[in-house]
Amino acid sequence: MNSKKSLVEQLMEYVGELNVSYKQLDRNDYLLNAGKVDSNLYLVESGVLRIFYISEFEEQTLRFGYKGSTVTALESFFNNEPSGVYIQAIKKSTVQVIPKKQLRQMIDDNAELQLAYINLLEQFALQQMEREIDILSHSPIERYKRVLKRSPQLFQEVPAKYIANYLRMTPETFSRINKS
Repeated sequence: MNSKKSLVEQLMEYVGELNVSYKQLDRNDYLLNAGKVDSNLYLVESGVLRIFYISEFEEQTLRFGYKGSTVTALESFFNNEPSGVYIQAIKKSTVQVIPKKQLRQMIDDNAELQLAYINLLEQFALQQMEREIDILSHSPIERYKRVLKRSPQLFQEVPAKYIANYLRMTPETFSRINKS
């Protein structure tokens, strides 16, 4: 196995060895509701999912998952605590469900998977830092440009109203920026 492959690519090669299940979600179905404990990792085979939380004022989109990516409720996955987020399909989606126990066993038994897992965690930390910088220090136009450069697939896969929410702008502002 090539160690340059992502954890997702490597896990896909091992799917036959895992006792994974598949979950089909229709548009607007929830994979996870806040308040539930869920220590599964989900590999998105098709469709689009969004991870969001509900503040006292509105929904706030945190992340998206689309084909070839992983999604999970981090606090549940790492700490076995009730999730503070929701995971919802915004398009008809199929995910592979990988229980944490199986994932950990595979990673513990395979040095290449360990490196891929560390790489996945490092990439996630970098993505979170970029996201925080986007939200805290840039104008809506700069946020739009940064995210478009970093994740052009997002603009092809995700409906505009969700991207606007993710970028912390009104749909009208997003539409105006998107047209210019």
